[in-house]
Amino acid sequence: MSGSFSNQEGAMSQRLGDTCVLVLLSGLLFLTNLGGPKLWDRDEPRNAGCASEMLQRNDWVTPTFNAQLRPHKPVLLYWGMMVSYSLFGATEFAARLPSALCGTGSVLLTYFIGRRLFSREAGMWAAIALATTMMFGVAARAATPDALLIFLVTLALGIYAFTTNFEDEEVILFPRFWPSVAMYLVMGLATLAKGPIGFILPTAIIGMFLLIRRLPASHVGVGRWWQPGWTLLRSFHPGHFLKTCLFMRPLTAILSILAVALPWYLWVHVRTEGAWTYGFFIQHNVRRATSSMEGHGGGVWFYPVALLVGFFPWSVFWIPALHDGVSECKEKSNHKAGYLFAACWVGVYLVLFTIAKTKLPSYITPCYPGVALLMGVFLSRLAAGSVALSRLWTGITLGTVTAVGVAIAIAVPKASEVFLPGEALLGVVGAVLIVAGFIALIRGYQQRMQDSLRILAGGAIAFSLALFAIAPMQINKYRGLDEIVSHLQSEDETSTLFSFACLEPSWVYYAGQPIEEYGAPEQVLARWRETLESGEQPRIITTQTEFQRLRPHLQSVPYRVESTPYFLKDETVVVLSPGEAEPLELASEAIPIIH
Repeated sequence: MSGSFSNQEGAMSQRLGDTCVLVLLSGLLFLTNLGGPKLWDRDEPRNAGCASEMLQRNDWVTPTFNAQLRPHKPVLLYWGMMVSYSLFGATEFAARLPSALCGTGSVLLTYFIGRRLFSREAGMWAAIALATTMMFGVAARAATPDALLIFLVTLALGIYAFTTNFEDEEVILFPRFWPSVAMYLVMGLATLAKGPIGFILPTAIIGMFLLIRRLPASHVGVGRWWQPGWTLLRSFHPGHFLKTCLFMRPLTAILSILAVALPWYLWVHVRTEGAWTYGFFIQHNVRRATSSMEGHGGGVWFYPVALLVGFFPWSVFWIPALHDGVSECKEKSNHKAGYLFAACWVGVYLVLFTIAKTKLPSYITPCYPGVALLMGVFLSRLAAGSVALSRLWTGITLGTVTAVGVAIAIAVPKASEVFLPGEALLGVVGAVLIVAGFIALIRGYQQRMQDSLRILAGGAIAFSLALFAIAPMQINKYRGLDEIVSHLQSEDETSTLFSFACLEPSWVYYAGQPIEEYGAPEQVLARWRETLESGEQPRIITTQTEFQRLRPHLQSVPYRVESTPYFLKDETVVVLSPGEAEPLELASEAIPIIH
């Protein structure tokens, strides 16, 4: 009895130690200089501005941005930001903090799920890989709902993993009543974070897993190359499919999800007389699924390629990891159910979003913990010597890391000459990969793979910090937001702001007030005169190109012109304010750029 207690105490101490390490790692990666760069167009200022407007009105129901209804996303992210603003003020740090905390939570959940399905080492490697991948790093440091959705999906699937028998080859149990209620309640929160996909995708993952694991045995195709395809096809037999759906307690799912999500959806529907409901469900769900919106399309290879880029640097091992996973399953590994669960996690997201017409790399980020689990178990086996890489594959995988570093070190200084003059040193970001990749490659050739992977992990951490915590501060200096806002604001007078044929969400957010949008010269000038007559001081923000279209209508209107370079565009931002009339002889001249 004392020996058993001692083992339990040792395991608990080990879990606590691992948790502390991962919390420190996540804090380093996700909190370092989190509030340094200004919010990036276009999603960050929209989300942060929406939460700020709701907090100013003390309105926890109706999302608005720029004084207009915002039906793009449900309310949970805004609630998180509003709480953060209440504690830390309406700053960039406060806007991004919910994402950083959710990113940390996802890393910890991935560790515990990996430990449950595979081993402690697999869980640690999975968590480290997830924390240091490029796309997850973006999500965990951005004021967007992606990190929140990743966390809630991972939590729901984690509840399933911890309350289900993964060891028994014959019987796969569904969680008992109360754990299943908890799982579906979390999916309800995910529905408040990003809509129906918050419960559709996690349910589909669990359903796909159960369809395959509960499938009656068949001797057809045993040992043949086409057996997996036949198994997948059999799993969708109508009778088997219906029994599996009933096995998942659909009534419990419906009631639990509705209990969490429905009150707010009904409330906002009534408050907006159905406008938010139509905008969200029809425009931002149905139309995104059935047509390519805002030019965000792509073919069948879009998401596999996006996953390879987004999961860098660990995606360099995807071919050896896939081969090892398939081999383990063929050998009837004790972890076969874990492999299948993680594969369903990844496969459901890739397939369903490939079918959808609108495509963005961020859409599949909730499958990244599943990818990390598959990668983590491979990395743990590689580090332990349970699987070996040939010299060829060692060179290909670790050499790719070095090659990417070289490409970055060359490309960034070249690009900086055009977009960021004087910032050629940003190419040093690539040097981190060059050094880490080269040393890891040498250790790999020396058959010291554990050292090689540790060096690569250190390089991935340094690369993430350089890419997300340091480089954005240098880039931020060239965005000109402070100059634009200074042109829009007046110290002694109340300003009413208008935009003509051009508007960035960051202008609205940092101006701290709504900016009315107009596309016709007659409309914006009518509002200009109306505002002047009321005793206020209007400002019009536009571009130099659009100003040329507006200029002929301004001959009888006194105005001043101030301008700032338009970040990453061959264009100039122009702000018009009341003042002395511009001489007509300047009408054909270009507007001077004031830095």
